[in-house]
Amino acid sequence: MLSRRTFSAALAASPFVALSQQSSLHARIKIDTERVIGDIDPKIYGNFIEHLGRCIEGGVFDEKSPLSDSNGFRRDVFDAVKNLNVTQLRWPGGNFSSNYNWKDGIGARDQRPPRLEMAWGTVESNRFGTHEFLQYAEMMKTEPYICTNLGTGSWVDAQQWVEYCNSLQDTAMTRLRKQNGRQDPWKVTYWGLGNEMDGPWQMGHRTAEDYGKFALEAAKLMKFTDPSVKLVAAGSSNFGTGIDWIGWNRTVLEYLKNHADYLAIHMYVGNRDNDFGDFLASSVGLDERIKTTEGVINQALSGEPRSKRIYIAWDEWNVWYRARGPQQRGRRILEEHYNLEDALVVATFLNSFVNHAHIVKMANMAQLVNVIAPIFTNEKGLFLQTIYYPLQLFANNSKGKALELFVDSPKYPNKRFDEVRYVDASAAYDNGVVVLNVVNRHRDQAIETELEVEDKQFAGPVDISEVNGPDIKSENNFDSTTVKTTSRSARADGRKLRYSFPPHSFTMLKAKVG
Repeated sequence: MLSRRTFSAALAASPFVALSQQSSLHARIKIDTERVIGDIDPKIYGNFIEHLGRCIEGGVFDEKSPLSDSNGFRRDVFDAVKNLNVTQLRWPGGNFSSNYNWKDGIGARDQRPPRLEMAWGTVESNRFGTHEFLQYAEMMKTEPYICTNLGTGSWVDAQQWVEYCNSLQDTAMTRLRKQNGRQDPWKVTYWGLGNEMDGPWQMGHRTAEDYGKFALEAAKLMKFTDPSVKLVAAGSSNFGTGIDWIGWNRTVLEYLKNHADYLAIHMYVGNRDNDFGDFLASSVGLDERIKTTEGVINQALSGEPRSKRIYIAWDEWNVWYRARGPQQRGRRILEEHYNLEDALVVATFLNSFVNHAHIVKMANMAQLVNVIAPIFTNEKGLFLQTIYYPLQLFANNSKGKALELFVDSPKYPNKRFDEVRYVDASAAYDNGVVVLNVVNRHRDQAIETELEVEDKQFAGPVDISEVNGPDIKSENNFDSTTVKTTSRSARADGRKLRYSFPPHSFTMLKAKVG
């Protein structure tokens, strides 16, 4: 740690200083473009839509709205999604998928059967199905990811869904697809082997061994149908007291290690105790679960050919605690309203995904619209929630190689993790540009930080984007946007620059180096 006198002298000589609140807290970040963690997979900036509340009906899809196009897709939502740069979209669930018959959602919309929807206590119209989802993904230019029903569904259901979507052969399934208006296959690559099968709340819940055996047979049939598909096994989502979540993953991988390409993990966090510091430490727990899961994967693949890889798919994650509980049944449910501290936690989660880019190759924020979502609508329009902005910045800028940073930061005591750094950071390097992502976890003080590039030099322009607001509890709504991204630019030359990261902020610095 730099002394106060040394830091002040260095600051005075710095070619670039961002003015903000004075602070006695100091930090250092060292960047070396040769210290590569791994390639950042664009799919870590994915999202998720489920037949839940107003996520699809009344969100993505609203046939009766004057704001929708001829397909029933809300145009304003589509534009917001495009600006978010969603790289992958998971569908149809979630808990919904565990009792979903995909054949109910094909054919003429007016002839599709309404079904009792038991996961969330509604009636599903089935007017948004496979064709609508894949058309939406095509229009959005995003990678589709379909989660099959391994709850109440059968191996044949899963296999035929792959056949319907992907096959070039002349079969009953492909004839049915053509009859329904789609001549060419969509060639969907990513398929989930069920959802949260470790959870007692799940329809079709099984033990790890029973799920492993069942999913193995589904996986075989799906890959027999299309060997190019990538399969996502249902890993841990239940982290309750006394739950052996590590054992679940270990058992599932014993059965699926030769067929699964990803292991799905789910994690939601909240701030029920209204403890800002503890809430902002949530990503430390995420880091620990990533490391543990990577170890279980490595154990499962021990002795297998070195070319065999299984990656982590964090295909449900978000802040979710206010709009939660057994009372959440019906159409207007899980409508979480987010504040600044939630956005900062989202930014720290994204930092974690980048910092584990070698093993985390997929992540899907849950969900896209209205339901624990960055986009919120009513019949007249929409607003962007606070969590929209960090995800937008990461998805549009943090690309290429993830870099291993040296971070020397003051820490604060924490009841779960002993000590936690105030400065949480990640970095990406691509084509001569370094993108540095920094969350200042301190509620009240700026942190004066020396940034040093070890193997190159800053080469002029620096783009600065900051997500912040007047207070950690600041929210956005239809009438006002108090938390958003503000941007400015500066210049830096040489190996070092200094920046004062404001309290309770997420900042992205994008700088050329050479």
